[in-house]
Amino acid sequence: MSAAAKLDLGGRHALVTGAASGIGRATAAWLAEAGVAGLVLVDIDADGLAAVDPGCAVRREVGDVADPGLWERIEARTPHLDHALLNAGVPPAGVAIADMTAEQWRRVLASNLDGAFHGLRCALRIMRRGAGGSVVLTSSVAGVRPMEKTADYGAAKAGLTHLARVAALENAAHGIRVNVVVPGSVDTGIWDAQEGFRRIVADHDGDRDAVVARMGALNTPRGRWARPEEVADTVGFLLSDLAANVTGASLVCDGGISLVSARSRV
Repeated sequence: MSAAAKLDLGGRHALVTGAASGIGRATAAWLAEAGVAGLVLVDIDADGLAAVDPGCAVRREVGDVADPGLWERIEARTPHLDHALLNAGVPPAGVAIADMTAEQWRRVLASNLDGAFHGLRCALRIMRRGAGGSVVLTSSVAGVRPMEKTADYGAAKAGLTHLARVAALENAAHGIRVNVVVPGSVDTGIWDAQEGFRRIVADHDGDRDAVVARMGALNTPRGRWARPEEVADTVGFLLSDLAANVTGASLVCDGGISLVSARSRV
């Protein structure tokens, strides 16, 4: 029996951003298996979002999480909310600070940090109308461990940790918990959106699976990248009553990457 199947979230409602793929999609499935009554799924990818069928009542909201108007609509349409995963984001621009344009910096911060702020504010307002709830923000080991050409992404992800801690402090009296999950390398589509990764795959005759296996063996103490479903288990724990006494925490599930200082290359 899966971890989700052991819980009973019947009658509860949840929201997931970045739900069309990766960790967001896996968490939506986790919540459905745990018995939530309904899900609000948010993503900018309309086609990808339409293909998500977790097996419970779903309302799909297509839009850019950095757009405050999207969150105004969601707040107006959502009378009750118990759980939220704020997971949407974009990959780093992949350039050094000295070579980064203001537009590149702003794009990554807008999606990964501003979008989480707007979503968090919306979720808190809805939860305050009820009996409380729990929120998880998806950070990254890039926000903990400095990595070349990830200043934009790392700064945004590091910012999420402080955002969550302040929100946890401000909302504890309202029965709302706010935590952060910190994955390492996870085999999701965000890698395919990065030019550097695509170039590596091309150099290996297009064999993406071989590249992922090689990078996992070199860069992760456990010897492999995580699967989205494994991160969803961690997110589900933090969202659930099993973590009833956990708030303002950052739960690192990076496979030990943050323990290793040496750089590795494929």
